[in-house]
Amino acid sequence: MTKFIEEPNILKPNRQLQSDEYFNEKDQLIYCSKCHTPRQSRHMLQGKIFLPSILCKCQREIYEQEEAQRTLREKQFEIEHLKASGLQDKALYDYTFDKDNGMNTEMKLAHNYVDNWEKMKSNSSGLLLWGDVGTGKSFFAGCIANALLEKGVPVLMTNFSRILNTLTGMHFEDRNQFIDSLNRYSLLIIDDLGIERNSEFALEQVFNVIDSRYRSKKPLIVTTNLTLQELNTPSDLPHKRIYDRILERCVPVRINNRNIRQENASANLQEAKKILL
Repeated sequence: MTKFIEEPNILKPNRQLQSDEYFNEKDQLIYCSKCHTPRQSRHMLQGKIFLPSILCKCQREIYEQEEAQRTLREKQFEIEHLKASGLQDKALYDYTFDKDNGMNTEMKLAHNYVDNWEKMKSNSSGLLLWGDVGTGKSFFAGCIANALLEKGVPVLMTNFSRILNTLTGMHFEDRNQFIDSLNRYSLLIIDDLGIERNSEFALEQVFNVIDSRYRSKKPLIVTTNLTLQELNTPSDLPHKRIYDRILERCVPVRINNRNIRQENASANLQEAKKILL
């Protein structure tokens, strides 16, 4: 509660001193015994002197440290919430730049994409990561996802098999709402395009997802085992409608021809042999 003093020349504190305080008779304010800065300020209003309490230097430092810790906790909670929502496979949590073993020579492009995210976002620029099975496409995309999530950017990394399983059995209106909900994410990453079933229903829903993302003008990253030749020369109109939209917005990046998954498995096997033998 704010105190006021009618006698301007009073030479005693206007409240009881704490154990770490003292009264400075020169300016008639209460000071901190540790940092020797005032814990009161002086204001004159309508002939009365007000001495409201303020934070001394060491109290401000403690307050700022606590606020910084609180802000950090809130940010960490937000990131954990974003990851829980955006990384639907727990294995994706380990797809981070610090886990990169250097086997993927194109990984510098993933760093560049993250470093220039705001420009990529404003240009609706995505990536088409293509290459053989096991070359590190999912890891490449996952590194981008985790790096942006750490910055507080909403990212969803999923695949069409999961999306189609969700859409199956839904009413038409519910399907549209679900597809629209994918556009709440600043970046949508769809892993393994082409492994989903090729039924009429599946192709229609794949097109709806891609087309909705296209019209939202938000970035899309797609990984696929299909070759760039297959994507550029599809055998039918339904696939052409899908691939054309992807190729218009996504920069094709061929991931190296080394089978990283196979090499990792071989290395793990050799290590196991050493342990056993």
